[in-house]
Amino acid sequence: MDRPHDFGGARDGLEAPIPARAASIAQRHALSAESAPSLLALYSAVVEELHGRGVVRSTNNPVGDYAEYLTARAFGLSLAGNSSIGYDAVSDNGIRYQVKSRRLTPRNSSRQLSAIRGLEPEADPFDFLVGILFTADFEVLRAALVPVAVVRELAVRNDYVNAWRLILRDSVWAVPGVEDVTERIRAAAIAIQSDPGGES
Repeated sequence: MDRPHDFGGARDGLEAPIPARAASIAQRHALSAESAPSLLALYSAVVEELHGRGVVRSTNNPVGDYAEYLTARAFGLSLAGNSSIGYDAVSDNGIRYQVKSRRLTPRNSSRQLSAIRGLEPEADPFDFLVGILFTADFEVLRAALVPVAVVRELAVRNDYVNAWRLILRDSVWAVPGVEDVTERIRAAAIAIQSDPGGES
């Protein structure tokens, strides 16, 4: 079980009001009057639209794809193909980036990133990890650029899933070698707000 998280907010499982921006959008579109099947159909349509714009690469949970999209725009990277193992994007000079993200909500404020694989001693699966924390409204809360050597120091092995886990606590930003790239990722997010087509 995770240790208490550094950033304030509701603990897992506690009821809390939905975020302000989401509430405003819901009210504007009268979502409370819609049936559950209609809302699910709307969600499907929204994800398909994001996919068509290139913001997400699949029709699953959009958090990870959105983080990769912002990272690629912020750093001028090319997104790796699905066959690439251990990294999500690459620079023109071959620097490999693994992108991990977490959306913090009033009901789940965990900062544990998804499983990191391939950290066995033989070889590095990536050169840098970009860790992004989103608010419940998908706004960029914090972002860090973490060298793989630091990831190896901070990540904890989980034999059950045959991978490593990393919790993106506030203390991570104070570790030597870690760069705060929050403003850089935020700038990429702001840029697409004025780009309805979502093209890079």
